[in-house]
Amino acid sequence: MSALLEVSGVSVTFDGFRAINNLSFAIGRAELRAVIGPNGAGKTTFMDIVTGKTRPDSGSVKWGDRGVNLLRLSEAQIARIGIGRKFQRPTVFEDQLVRDNLMLAIRRPRGPLATLFFRPGPADHARVADLAAEIGLAEELDRKAGELSHGQKQWLEIGMLLAQDPQLLLVDEPAAGMTLAEREQTTTLLRRAAQTRAVVVVEHDMDFVRRLDCKVTVLHEGAVLAEGSLDFVTRNPQVIDVYLGR
Repeated sequence: MSALLEVSGVSVTFDGFRAINNLSFAIGRAELRAVIGPNGAGKTTFMDIVTGKTRPDSGSVKWGDRGVNLLRLSEAQIARIGIGRKFQRPTVFEDQLVRDNLMLAIRRPRGPLATLFFRPGPADHARVADLAAEIGLAEELDRKAGELSHGQKQWLEIGMLLAQDPQLLLVDEPAAGMTLAEREQTTTLLRRAAQTRAVVVVEHDMDFVRRLDCKVTVLHEGAVLAEGSLDFVTRNPQVIDVYLGR
C-alpha cells in the first residue's frame, strides 16, 4: 500500500541557512508517528512545508493514492483535502461555548451564503456530542472555552480539527504545560485518533513520546538522523551526541 504522505528529497534555505536538507519522510494512512530532535532540527519547517506555509527550494511532497503534488496547492486547498495542523498554543474561541466551538468546526459547505443560512440539524448535534465524548469534554459542552484548563483547551482544539475529518493530523508539542493526568488522557486521545487517520506528533518530552509507543523519527540539521522505536533511536550514538547528550 502506498504512503498517505511522501516527502522526497526536500530542501529549503532561509538567508543562507539550510533549514531542511534533502529530507525524505513517509507516513501511512493509520499511523501514529513522533518526530523529535534538537531545536533548529527542522521540525516546524517540515510541518510548514506539508501545510503549504513554506515552499521548498527542491524536492516533492505527494499526497494520497493519486500522488497529488502538495507544492502546487495553497494552504486552504491543503486543509480542504484533509491535512489538519494543531499549533503549540491552543487557538479556540474563548467567548463561545465548547459546544459552539465544535459546531463551528464541523465540515460542511463553505462560503458566505452557506455559512449565513446554516442551521445545525440532529446529525450535527450528534456529531458534536460524539466529538466531545472522544476528547473528554462531554461534561463541559455548555462551558465557555475560556474557562477550560490549558489541557482541556488543547483537547478542544484537537476536537475542532477532528470535526473536519482530516486524514492527517499534525500536532505540535501537545503535552507542554499539561498535568500528568491531562498528559495521560492526551496520549489516549492521540492513539485513538491514529486508529483511523495518520497522526504526526512533534514533541520534546521523551516521557510523553514513550507513552505514545509509536515509531519515532529523529531530525537533525533538516534531515532524518534515525528512525524506529524510541528504544532503538535513543541507543543510536549519533542521536545521543546531537540530542540526548552523554
